[in-house]
Formats: sequence, C-alpha cells, structure tokens
Amino acid sequence: MTELPGVADDEGVPAHRGDPLAEQRAMSRGSAVVDRGHRGVIAVTGPERLHWLHQLLTQHVIELPADSGTEALVLDINGRVLHHMVVAHTADTVFLDTEAGEVPELLDYLKKMVFWAKVEPRDATAELAVLSVVGPDVPTVLAAAGVEVPQRPHGVLALPDGGFVRRMAWPGSDAADVVVPRDAHAAWWEPLTAAGARPAGTLAFEALRVESLHPRLHLDTDDRTIPHEVGWIGSAVHLTKGCYRGQETVARVANLGRPPRRLVLLHLDAGDETLPVPGDPVLRDGRAVGRVGTVTLHHELGPVALALVKRNVPVDAELTAGEDDRVTPAAIDPSSFVPDGETPPPGRAAQLRGGLR
Repeated sequence: MTELPGVADDEGVPAHRGDPLAEQRAMSRGSAVVDRGHRGVIAVTGPERLHWLHQLLTQHVIELPADSGTEALVLDINGRVLHHMVVAHTADTVFLDTEAGEVPELLDYLKKMVFWAKVEPRDATAELAVLSVVGPDVPTVLAAAGVEVPQRPHGVLALPDGGFVRRMAWPGSDAADVVVPRDAHAAWWEPLTAAGARPAGTLAFEALRVESLHPRLHLDTDDRTIPHEVGWIGSAVHLTKGCYRGQETVARVANLGRPPRRLVLLHLDAGDETLPVPGDPVLRDGRAVGRVGTVTLHHELGPVALALVKRNVPVDAELTAGEDDRVTPAAIDPSSFVPDGETPPPGRAAQLRGGLR
C-alpha cells in the first residue's frame, strides 16, 4: 500500500475516524464534520479595530459589516507571504483564525503595531474551537442542529452562547465553520453528528482542500511565495486598496508582469512506492522546476499533490516529484492549469503602447 506522508502538523486533533477515504466520500456526497480545534484564534476588539486592521492586512476590511468575513494576509516588505488568516467580524470583535503555532508571531506583530490605536488584540485560542462541516448537505445538517446558516460565502452569524458560524467557499462544494466555546466542544459535536454529519478527520479535509486548489501556509508556500502565485489575489488580497506592507510588489506584479510560479495539481504515479513530501523538488529533465506542497490520497483522483512550478512549465510536461526513494512520475492536471492570456496586464500594455520593452 502507498505510504501517505503527513499532510500537515495537525497534532491534537484526529487525522481520521477509521476510514479516511469513506470520510472523503461523505464530504463529497453528503456531509462530514471535522475537529479543527488546533487552529489558533486571535480576537481584536476596540472601536478602531477595522481601521487599524485595514492598514495592516492585504484585504479591504475598513467597512467590513458585523455579519461577514473574508481571508487576509500579512506580507513582508518584499511582498512575500508571512501569515494567512480567515477573518470573521461579529458585533464588537474581529476574529482571525490561523495555523496552529502561528499565533505567537502574528500576535507579537499586531501588538507592536498598536501604537495609539484604540484596539486590543489578544490570543483567544483557549476560548474558541473550530469545527468544520463539509459537503453538499451542510445547510440541512446545520438547520437540523439548530444553527442558522449564513446565505453567502464568508457570511457570519453569532451563536447565542458564544462563538459564530461562518459559511466558507472551500473545501468541496459547500462548507461552514462552526466556531464554538472550547468548553462546549462536545456539546456541539454531538448534535452535528446526530443531524447527519459523518465524523471525519483532518486527512479527509486536506484531501478536499487539495482538490479545491486552496493553498495552506508553509505546506504550499515557501519563504519566496507572493500572493499571485497561489491564487490569493481576490480571496485574500484587494488590489485597489493601499496602506499595507508589501503593497508595492503586489501592485507591480498585477500591473506590469506575471508571477514567476503558479500553483497546480499534480497527479502522482506512485504505485506502491513512497510518496513525496512537502518541500521535495519537482523535476523536468533532471532540473528543478518547482516544489511539492501538500500530498494526499484522494478518494477519486488517487495520489495527488499541490505544487508550485515555474510559470513556463507546459501543462503536458513530463515531470517527476520527490527525491531519494520518494521519486515518482508526475503530471499536471489540465483543469488546474490556467494559461497566460494573450492580453498583457494593464501596466505592461501601457508600456508596450509607449514603445517600452
């Protein structure tokens, strides 16, 4: 049997509930619930919270309504991704949930940027836990569990006893995060499963995330990743707002050029061999043209991985992924490959009209 490497450092929550492939099928065809309580959560309160966050994050949040959310990034001065977060604004608080282990560094940065702003960021990981319900039956399951369902992706509704429910655009055909008081975790798990959601682990969630081509920080990114390479423009980056670190790189790539790499889905012909692991090289004719990201075993696609590859790699290129005893033939899934358009970006088009090369 093909050895499946760990897709992420998801300690503290179940990787599966006995049958990860059946759990994936439930997510694809019905519904399943996943304990993602290892996610870190930061709460930001204070009357200037939206204005202050607007100056730090890549997303336009200054007028974010109290019943909605989004995704956002923190970049370094060169426009490289440092942090990714999912945002929810409820009543008088903005919640930022992020990867396990990211909270100390991200919270330290936020606190250093408070200055005289009337805001208070704090670590709320011990207060809240994330449960994710995934599948086409999400609205039915939540309604049966007594949870009102937001109508649009990233819509947010507060729960009566604390926490909130947030509709998500990924993974799979439908999903919602039910973010509940940590001490009420079991009290929420039982009605969700009783309503028809199959208990599932993070392996199933990760497989559908890979199928959705949604990147995960540190697994599908490296220290050179810019938002354009992994599809975070739009979902986590607003191209017309300013006032954030790394903005110059974002604008320059959007207007004058194209990112050096792109995120694709790789099919792995591993057979009975060991699969690659995140960080392994993607090779063409023996030369490195990319890096492997999340590796997973999908219930329909088989062994697949997300990978960052150079933009000039053709969709039909013969590739290998991995190194040492993990090398396997690999092929780009054509449906994940978005060819460069014939029309250049707006800024480059202006240069060409002016005779610049």
